[in-house]
Parts: sequence; structure tokens; C-alpha cells
Amino acid sequence: MALRLGLTSFGGPVAHLGYFRREYVERRAWLDAAAFGDLVALSQLLPGPASSQLGIAIGTRRAGLGGGLAAWLGFTLPSALAMIGLGVAATRLDLAAAGWVHGLKLAAVAVVAQAVWAMARSLAPDWPRRMLAVAAAAAALLVVSPFAQVGIIAAGALVGLLLLAGSAAPARVVEPPTVPRSVGIAALAAFAALLLVLPLVRGLDGSLALVDSFFRSGALVFGGGHVVLPLLHANVVDPGWVGDSAFLAGYGAAQAVPGPLFTFAGYLGAVSSVGPGGAPGGVLALLAIFAPSFLLVFGTLPYWDRLRASANVRKALAGANAAVVGLLAAALYTPVWTSAVGQPADVLVAAAGLALLLTRRVPPIVVVGLAAVAGQVLAVMG
Repeated sequence: MALRLGLTSFGGPVAHLGYFRREYVERRAWLDAAAFGDLVALSQLLPGPASSQLGIAIGTRRAGLGGGLAAWLGFTLPSALAMIGLGVAATRLDLAAAGWVHGLKLAAVAVVAQAVWAMARSLAPDWPRRMLAVAAAAAALLVVSPFAQVGIIAAGALVGLLLLAGSAAPARVVEPPTVPRSVGIAALAAFAALLLVLPLVRGLDGSLALVDSFFRSGALVFGGGHVVLPLLHANVVDPGWVGDSAFLAGYGAAQAVPGPLFTFAGYLGAVSSVGPGGAPGGVLALLAIFAPSFLLVFGTLPYWDRLRASANVRKALAGANAAVVGLLAAALYTPVWTSAVGQPADVLVAAAGLALLLTRRVPPIVVVGLAAVAGQVLAVMG
């Protein structure tokens, strides 16, 4: 079942939630709508890929820790294989010289622009949060580093905690104790230990540096999906591990496969000049970026009822989410726009892609394909 979802779930994290609801609530009746909404809230609260974490939580609730692992593996495997395979192929191709790759970069402009628009509407619906998003975007453009982005999200959470109004407490849904508290404590301890120790040992070996960068990306980015783009760019492009053209081409191609966008890490690990490279590098990066999700879901499930009822947690999350909108808006300008758009025809292709996406009638895979063709045409003409 999870494998079928992994093969058919196009459209990004928001669409994935709809697929999951239809499969697990309406068809299978594994949980009711209230319990499903409760787990959606958990996946939104935690950093990392929201749809993957929702699948892990549902699988864990149904069949324990093994069920969570099986749900993740089925949902992730198709896109992971596709992205690692693309990364292996990319190491043998001159991506920068291919016109269709330029088209993929223009598709990335359209996809990220749509994501900024959709997230701004849901996560920054009022002026205090809009101003917070603008401030976060300005800060991200002025200070470019992975640590700056983490600081911006933390500052957004602090502003939310101190200044934003809290929302009403959600209805209480009592979950069965599928994860023992001892396992939850061990998972959270492992998460904290890895987050603290990996930066200290990354200099010992290229593979450790790769694991640290992708683990940190999975552990510190809120919102999932497209929001991981700026953090991954800072972690692999800024230090010179992956070229800018290869990065954006892979990101554009990731829109054409079903399943979680975080499998983009498999492509980056395969093309990275640091670590084992190829398929082993792709697998290593993939496991590293998803590891925080397992540790956080397993660690918080035993305490979720108490955590979700906290007004302070909800306010901090509202501020962090507004800051995330700003980070993604900054990423839309650089590197996405600045690396892809160089002539008026590029603007037209990107704008046409965005218009098609906003209609919600054209699947992202079609937009990506059309953009790739347009890029090849522009290359032949110019």
C-alpha cells in the first residue's frame, strides 16, 4: 500500500496529505478523521519532510516501529531509486551544456514561486506574520550560511512565542501507546547527540561531512518539501561539493517524480565530490536526511497529547513557519532565479510554468516536461 502511494503521489507535500487521507482514512479505515488530523499536526510541528513523517507516524500507530519503517520505505523507495539513478547518470553527463537542463532550472523557478505563494497564504495570513516573513527574507539575503538560516528560524519561533497570538487548543485525541516512553527518550537522546557530535567529527572523513550536512538539513528545516532547498544549497553548493547548474537541474527533475521531495538528497549525494559518490553516496545522503524524521517521530509520539495542547508551542511554531516563508522567498531570488533566468525568453517560460501550476489542473510532471522541451528549443535557437 505504501509502495503504491510512493508510485502515484505526485504534487508535493500538500497533495500527499490528500492521498494519505483517502487511503488510510477513507479506504482502509486505519484511523478516523480526528486521529488523522492529530498526526498531521504532529508532522507539521516537527522539522523535516511533513508527508514522510505523517506516513511514519501512521505506520507506527498501526504496527509499531516496524510499521513506521515499512511505511517510509514503501513511500520513499520509488523516488529514491529515480533520484539516485539520475545522480549516477549526471556524473557521466555535461549537465551545464544541455538545453533541457536549463529548462529544468526554469521549471524550478515556477515550482518554487508557486510554493512561496501557497505557503504565504497558509503560514503568513496576517500582517504580523507577513512582516516577520519579509524580515526573514531580508536577513537570509544579507547573511548567507546554513547557520544563519537555522538562526532565522529560531528567531522566528522566539518572536512568535513573545508577540504572536495563540490559537485555540485542538481537540484532544488519545493515541494508543505504540511507542514506549523509554524508546521515545532514547530516540530524542540520539537525535540530540547526533546533532551535537556530527559537526565535531565531520572533519575526520568526507563521508562524515556528507552525513553531517544532510542530517542537519533534515533536522533543522521546518515545513518540509521545497523549504529544504535553501539549506541544501548552502550545505552542498556553497562549499563547492555540487555545481549550481547540477543542483538546480536535479531539483527541477525531482518535481517530475512521485513521493517525497527530500529524496533529492539521493541525487545530491550521488553527484557530490565529497563522500563516496555515486550510488553509495546517494544512499548515505538519503539515510542521513531522513534519520531525524524517524528519531523525532518515535521520540515525540509518546508525549504528543501533552505537547500539542501547549499554547506556547503553537505560538512558537506560527513564528517559525512565517520565517520559513521568508527563507523560501529569499531562495526563490537566489539561487533559483539568478541561476536560471538570463534573458526575456527565460522569464516567459518560467511565467508560463507558474501560470499552469496555479490553475491546479496541470500536474507538475507535465510542467517540468514542457519546460525541459522549451529549454532545449531555446538552446537550439540561440
